[in-house]
Amino acid sequence: MQIKPIRDDLDKYLKKHNLENKYKKAKSFFEKDPFYPSLNTELLEPKERLIYSFRLDKKYRAIFIYVDDNTIEIVAFTNHYR
Repeated sequence: MQIKPIRDDLDKYLKKHNLENKYKKAKSFFEKDPFYPSLNTELLEPKERLIYSFRLDKKYRAIFIYVDDNTIEIVAFTNHYR
């Protein structure tokens, strides 16, 4: 699985919240196995929108969509508890 390079605004979000290393680690796991247990990859509701998330840590999630069968694009990083 491949993750498209993230947009500049998402990169700034990672830097602002000190998540760069956590993202790199989660990205590495995701590219090897999108359903690696610690990622908690899931299809979000409503399911027909085909929007997914994986965990960066207990607080933050990466929201993504599939571009094709082997590529995803991260569209947002979110604070899971806000």
